[in-house]
Amino acid sequence: MILHYAQNSRAVRVAWLLEELGLQYEIKKYVLGDEEMRSPNYLKINPLGRVPVLEDADNTLTESGAIIQYIITKYAKRKFIPDIENENFSSYLQWFHFAEGMIMPQMNIIVVETILLPPERKNEVNVKRATKLLSRMLQAVETHMVGREYLAGELSAADMMTGHAVIMSEKLGVDFIEKPNLQRYTKRLMNRPALKKAWCL
Repeated sequence: MILHYAQNSRAVRVAWLLEELGLQYEIKKYVLGDEEMRSPNYLKINPLGRVPVLEDADNTLTESGAIIQYIITKYAKRKFIPDIENENFSSYLQWFHFAEGMIMPQMNIIVVETILLPPERKNEVNVKRATKLLSRMLQAVETHMVGREYLAGELSAADMMTGHAVIMSEKLGVDFIEKPNLQRYTKRLMNRPALKKAWCL
């Protein structure tokens, strides 16, 4: 199993799961924006030139959520996903998909507009709107986390998806001073040895 990885990317989610499960894997590291990720060889495995990519025997997957579902289904014996009869199953599904459906689109706009675009192409209106929407999305997580340690009962892949997105928003500079539940939640996640290792590979 080979994980194509870059720090501060969605590949951290996959490495986190692999570390929690204690699975053996090879890692190929890149820096975001690395020219190697636009090389013909890399574009053969991911035409978008992005990470993560997981190569496992004859299977190649390029979306972090799909990779996590694949690993759990093939290797985890249903660990990190509640059973369908479990009262937390619907919550698990909700929060597993919340990251990419709600949080990351706003973060992508902010990163592009404030970091990637040259000054003459930046649009402050886009930044303000994305920042406002991101705050609303994070408030939904803040409210849900009242009295909870994890998003859906015990630690699950929902935390690896949406928890990671929440951590990334904090690293991007979102102020959590009025979000005490998220402060505790991100600290709890970052204290896990598996995530500590995954973040710094």
